Amino acid sequence: MTSMVDWDFAVNLGAKVAGDGPEVTPADAAAAVTELRDDANRSTGLVRDFTGLVAHGNSAPVLVVDRRGWVQANADGFARILDPLVTRLTEKKGTPQGLSLAIGSRVTGAEVGLMLGFLGTKVLGQFDPFYGLPDEGPDGGVATDTGRLLLVAPNIVHVERELGVDPTDFRLWVCLHEETHRVQFTAVPWMRDHLYSEMLALTGTVEPTGMMDDVVRRVSEAVRGGGGSLVDVMGTPEQKEILDRITGVMSLLEGHADVVMDGVGPTVIPSVERIRGRFNERRKGVGTLDRILRRLLGLDAKMAQYRDGAAFVRHVVDKVGMDDFNAVWAEPAHLPSKSEIGDPDAWITRVL
Repeated sequence: MTSMVDWDFAVNLGAKVAGDGPEVTPADAAAAVTELRDDANRSTGLVRDFTGLVAHGNSAPVLVVDRRGWVQANADGFARILDPLVTRLTEKKGTPQGLSLAIGSRVTGAEVGLMLGFLGTKVLGQFDPFYGLPDEGPDGGVATDTGRLLLVAPNIVHVERELGVDPTDFRLWVCLHEETHRVQFTAVPWMRDHLYSEMLALTGTVEPTGMMDDVVRRVSEAVRGGGGSLVDVMGTPEQKEILDRITGVMSLLEGHADVVMDGVGPTVIPSVERIRGRFNERRKGVGTLDRILRRLLGLDAKMAQYRDGAAFVRHVVDKVGMDDFNAVWAEPAHLPSKSEIGDPDAWITRVL
């Protein structure tokens, strides 16, 4: 079904747009890969001790990848999420044939590739929770992993140079944040299925016809300095309700990871204050094109998730302690809504 998107073209274009990253000698590259793997493994215990969350086993592997590897991993993830949408479009309009299919798949592949190429220069690390879900495994239906952690070595090296910070400190700092995500999903086994079901519910509400006009309009508005992200093309009440739930979950996950890295950092990373200060400035983005792309891809909203989610976690932990805060991981009903992220006392009243 996903032949309606030329994923190979998307990956090749994305990799070309992203480029290889900074020049690094083979010896330095090998050392960076080894250090990142060691830091990720070290971070597991640090996250456990700080949060009380225990990630069982080694079911979510750590992969240190280049930019092309990150682009490929995310194209695979998009293909999986978009499958239901493509299926519905095919059922409604029939499968395009011949030249129509070739042109359409290349156009959509180009759109995805350009997006992944831009993001492929920015992302330092990412936990991919949907990797290894049933039907992806070689045995055709049994989950092989509970996700995987991707650390993008060229981007980490690029940013540590750009910020002028200590590489050893910065690599551990990044790993603390990303490893927290791995712990969240492996210590809370229902989280992956819950988030995946929400994603499927969202794609299930999308009406394929007419979406491209909305996308083009959104791009035009962003270039003129207005408008919002591409996510805003989904504006029905049902879509907004699902998006609010997803926003609540993602704000929790991102904010929790930021709180962990800031809580653990001072005990193991001597230059953590310098790193945090310079990194926060970098998150604002530089240049007109960068700001436009960030708005289109929802990265401004992503930054709000870090900020608002971290404020939620800090407020609850300060008020009731980490043990009671961890009730948030007990079941899906305990997850904060988007409104509760901004009103943590409402969550405390409802759940605790």
